[in-house]
Amino acid sequence: MSRFSRSVLSLLLSGLAMQASAADTLIRQARVFDGERIIGVRDVLIQDGKISRIDTSIPAPAGAVITEAAGKTLLPGLIDSHVHAFKDQELPLLFGVTAQIDLFAAQPALQAFNRQLKEKNTQLPDTYSAGMLATVKGGHGTEYGLPVETLSAPDQAQAWVDARIAEGSHFIKIVMESGGHEHVVPSLSRDAVKALISAAHKRNKLALVHISSIDDALFALENGADGLVHLFTAKEISDQQLSALVRAAKKHRAFVIPTFSVLNSIAGIKADAVLANPAWMRWLTPVQQQALQQTYGRKPQPELVAPARKAAAAFQKAGIPVLAGTDAGNNGTQFGISMHQELLELVEAGLSPVQALQAATSSPAKIFHLSDQGRIATGMVANLLLIDGQPDQKITDTQRITEVWKQGEPVSPLQQAQIKKVAAMQSNAIQLSAVTSLLQIKNNKAASPFGTGWMAASDKMMGGKSTARMQVQQDSEAGPVLQLQANIQPGFAYPWAGVSLMPGARPMQAANLEKASELRFKTRGDGQTYALAFGIDGSFIPVQIPFQTSQDWQEVRVRFADVAGLNMKLITMISWNAGGAAGERQFEIADIRLISE
Repeated sequence: MSRFSRSVLSLLLSGLAMQASAADTLIRQARVFDGERIIGVRDVLIQDGKISRIDTSIPAPAGAVITEAAGKTLLPGLIDSHVHAFKDQELPLLFGVTAQIDLFAAQPALQAFNRQLKEKNTQLPDTYSAGMLATVKGGHGTEYGLPVETLSAPDQAQAWVDARIAEGSHFIKIVMESGGHEHVVPSLSRDAVKALISAAHKRNKLALVHISSIDDALFALENGADGLVHLFTAKEISDQQLSALVRAAKKHRAFVIPTFSVLNSIAGIKADAVLANPAWMRWLTPVQQQALQQTYGRKPQPELVAPARKAAAAFQKAGIPVLAGTDAGNNGTQFGISMHQELLELVEAGLSPVQALQAATSSPAKIFHLSDQGRIATGMVANLLLIDGQPDQKITDTQRITEVWKQGEPVSPLQQAQIKKVAAMQSNAIQLSAVTSLLQIKNNKAASPFGTGWMAASDKMMGGKSTARMQVQQDSEAGPVLQLQANIQPGFAYPWAGVSLMPGARPMQAANLEKASELRFKTRGDGQTYALAFGIDGSFIPVQIPFQTSQDWQEVRVRFADVAGLNMKLITMISWNAGGAAGERQFEIADIRLISE
């Protein structure tokens, strides 16, 4: 079963039952930000999961739970306008995110999200999903091993949109993504994008467009996209380009979700504001922390995000809605917690703290038609966030959470349970000798001293066409030798094939190898460059180190302390891979050792 399938199964089985009605709750003397502005100090009464009354003073009903909130600020629950909610869904509520806009989900997950909404689940955030995204064969979105219904021609657009609506999609996600100059991927034609936007509008659905370049952003806006679900990384943006973007967005009444959290990750910038919060780190497991800490970019390049910051400020100044969305589910992000980094990024881009709070509450509620959320008003669902501070003046005060309510139910018991869960996780470091040989031969097969052993692997497991064949033999000089014969074929975003060691007790289960300081191995082959890759639990992209082969045996040494982004506590796989251009590849590895100092 794939990691995604396991995540969906967990989602389907997680706390879907309705909770018993909570006691009335009276929040006393809070500074109330109603989603638009501070309305002053008020009492707020919660009954039957909704806000029943707001006044300067409210008598406590018999048996009501009283929350004293003098000096604190009460906000609507936060709405993250861009996530991929395939895992770790216990997290958003802990950090005050009570609703999410999911922008890519397989049908089982979409059905689970919609069932949670219908059943008014109080243990998970409300998730409104686009379901499947619109892309081409081999395009962005097809690289994750999910079944994706692609399309190739404009005349397929209406049928494709109607199929998504029949599945229960709340809006339509369209992908314009050709990759970078180093890795070009197929993308929808511009005529197909126009047809998809028109088809969504014909069914009164929002057309949301994924872009990664200024030119694609302008095309989408000029052709009626309702919203851009990203901005872009770029080295510069001209005044002419910026003016054109603003004009097009105003003309078509579009909105923008910058997703600075993931743009920063692409630019190698870490989420320092939330990583520096030790109280919140107690709420994240090591795997969840790893996902937040590991960026896509290898070195910080803040100049790549500067044009997006400039654009966000210009959109806001022009009255174009700017929404807070994190793209959580990617490296450098994490569900719930990244929303607080995103709010800070919006302010640093030029929004005021009040505008940033609007971007996370009333604005997305209005745009995505969440009619009972995003505001503190009589009759609204009691999704609320109490802050010990004044985030309307100092946005980082959102990190000072006192309590969260989901449909009137306090979230603090879930927060405490999460802290206990994380604290109870004991170190499971594998005990190693000073030198531990990883390749053995048992019953004429490759074996390892721990884990589930060796296997040939390729992109075929994720829908690709590359193949790998592994053989083991005893060499009088090198000892046990693994031979890889790989056939690299197009059909996957990053074609690869190789041999892998699974160090965990089950395939793809993380193993703690922190006691090892170095990996050494010998290799020989066809003279080409290959990659040593470490799979890290919580990250889609492995950490890779290139190595060169020749016709003679040579030793490769990798000191783990010298490899950026490598967390030896969370190793799911160690692989020796071929990739790149199509064709046959061949190399051997032997004398594979972990060194402990």
